[in-house]
Amino acid sequence: MEKKNKFIISAAGIFICYFYFGVLQERITRGKYGGKNGEEEERFTYSLSLVLVQCVANYLFARFVLLMIMPQGEDTTKTFYYSSSALTYLLGMVSSNMALQWVTYPTQVIAKSCKPIPVMVLGVLLGKKRYLLRKYIFIVLIVVGVALFMLKDCKSGPVNESGIGVGELLLLASLAMDGLTGAVQERMKAEHETRSWHMMLCMNKWSCLFAGTAVFLTGEAVTFSAFVGRHPSVAWQLASLAIAGAFGQFFILVIVSEFGPLPCSIITTTRKFFTVLGSVLLFGNSLMMHQWLGTTFVFTGLFLDALYGKSSPKKK
Repeated sequence: MEKKNKFIISAAGIFICYFYFGVLQERITRGKYGGKNGEEEERFTYSLSLVLVQCVANYLFARFVLLMIMPQGEDTTKTFYYSSSALTYLLGMVSSNMALQWVTYPTQVIAKSCKPIPVMVLGVLLGKKRYLLRKYIFIVLIVVGVALFMLKDCKSGPVNESGIGVGELLLLASLAMDGLTGAVQERMKAEHETRSWHMMLCMNKWSCLFAGTAVFLTGEAVTFSAFVGRHPSVAWQLASLAIAGAFGQFFILVIVSEFGPLPCSIITTTRKFFTVLGSVLLFGNSLMMHQWLGTTFVFTGLFLDALYGKSSPKKK
């Protein structure tokens, strides 16, 4: 009964934390600030600072857990692995957050749900892996779903000659970075059996270093501070976002360590669907019929992959 309760609480924690996280992220990145008493309305465009806040919160939370709750012993992972994966992880997050200036939140969620695709492609090209046929079928289902969803997005930004908007290009870049991050993390686990909290701690430490340097060199630290000074409510939103993200990571790691990656994949896939639904209901991001069909294809592919596609890939 105790284990069942732990599963229910952790699953509910993932749903609540990431649903709240999604609502706040869309409110921050797509909301308008000011506009009262003759003030000019402003948009939040500080993607580096947003990611820096998240990484600081994740680092502090991982440090607390390792010291007070779940000590995981010595970590022998090479510094190069942590620094390189942190860089690609950071670039992926920044690209994803920047994309929200041009695309709706449901579009971002659907696109980011394609993370298995670059991970799989890089696994074949760099890791010399091969996958079962059903894995390829599930991935094709996801690709078809995304293609349907992207047929028309009336809120997408300026398009180039190929018909792909700025937001979509940023999401493609984010997916490429996710694939590289996954490839490096696989190396960590294979060579050093890197534990989850060590990975979270060190990757966020390096991400804080990279993001902090970029924020100061670009001058964003000054403009971001001035923006928060003009609109103090955003400080509370950023703090809440960071806390929700950190606790969401905690519940995910509890599910993975106690019940395995399969239940975790099913839970996170399901919560993404409800995040899209919540965005539609709360922010009026209406979807057309073919976009709902594409959404169904994507989450069907993800769900089937979670259930049947997790067999260990074989080396060529």
